[in-house]
Amino acid sequence: MSIEAGTLYIVATPIGNLGDISARALEVLQRVDRIAAEDTRHSASLLRHFHIDTPMFALHEHNERQKAEQVLGYLQQGESVALISDAGTPLISDPGYFLVRQAHASGIKVVPLPGPSALIAALSASGLATDRFCFEGFLPAKSGPRRRALEALSAEPRTLAFYETPHRIEESLKDMAAILGEARPATLARELTKTFETIRHATLGELAEWVADDANQRKGEFVVLVEGAPAKENEGLDGETQRIARMLAEELSIKQAAALAAKISGEKKNAIYNYLLSVLR
Repeated sequence: MSIEAGTLYIVATPIGNLGDISARALEVLQRVDRIAAEDTRHSASLLRHFHIDTPMFALHEHNERQKAEQVLGYLQQGESVALISDAGTPLISDPGYFLVRQAHASGIKVVPLPGPSALIAALSASGLATDRFCFEGFLPAKSGPRRRALEALSAEPRTLAFYETPHRIEESLKDMAAILGEARPATLARELTKTFETIRHATLGELAEWVADDANQRKGEFVVLVEGAPAKENEGLDGETQRIARMLAEELSIKQAAALAAKISGEKKNAIYNYLLSVLR
């Protein structure tokens, strides 16, 4: 493949197993002029493994706004730059959003190279609905704000997806069980693609107890998937409103159908939206 001058490449890298890197990703990392890495020390081992000696510099959450101008300068001068994170697909709970937005605003071409993502890998093996999901990234570190965030999601009908750290996983699962319900089905995915990969499907209460009882299950990086809230019986909608909503959803997006059905019926838009999610899932 040819590397295009003045192009920003968003390159997904392995989340654990180095065999998951794509041939295209290796070629781009080898042939671009520079690599912007979340942590150059971490990424150096990846590049050494594949005998890549492309110049690398750090671009992380603490310096992205300052570095973005420098990166845009490289690109505007015709250089090609690859953006990588410590693991997985850049920008998914990782730095890069500001840079990519500025690149678009400056008319710079942005090319994504798809590849590993802990979120998508966990969803695919979760046993939960994957047609619609709500990715929340990392919950707040402290219990109070975390519980309030979970309360705001307690009626969300889509599958919920979270990232979590080893030092917070036990308390986060306890809060999830307390707020979302101990009986709510969920899947805990730990250390995906690595030696001690663990994927367990159970209720939130069972997962919280399992992690609390086994210190080994509190090590590594986590993705927590939680089944969406069951739709309330018709959300209080009468039969005619349901019929109108379904008819509109045949021609419009669910969001548009809900908004229009709300205007026609006088019912709340959120109630109609949740109803459509439940019947069209």
